[in-house]
Amino acid sequence: MAMTDLLNAEDIKKAVGAFSAAESFNYKKFFEMVGLKKKSPEDVKKVFHILDKDQSGFIEEEELKFVLKGFTPEGRDLSDKETKALLAAGDKDGDGKIGADEFATMVAES
Repeated sequence: MAMTDLLNAEDIKKAVGAFSAAESFNYKKFFEMVGLKKKSPEDVKKVFHILDKDQSGFIEEEELKFVLKGFTPEGRDLSDKETKALLAAGDKDGDGKIGADEFATMVAES
């Protein structure tokens, strides 16, 4: 399944473009711009599984760095600072990774 099966390609392009500058990423604004906030819990889980590149059931710090590329190949890599901030925002249980439920909570709170 491709991200464009779940989200509008134009919304993805605009959202990724809005955060093309280094240190500009804001996950709350990004999830809203890309249309993820309006999606059903089932679709949010599908997006999670696309971003979980190694299919471990978690999005680890290394995968978070490439989160924008998960939406489109043109996305930039997040900086270490942005990656750590995103992990801190989503990792509610402190295990160093974001599970599907934690991801859904991040989207709902955005």
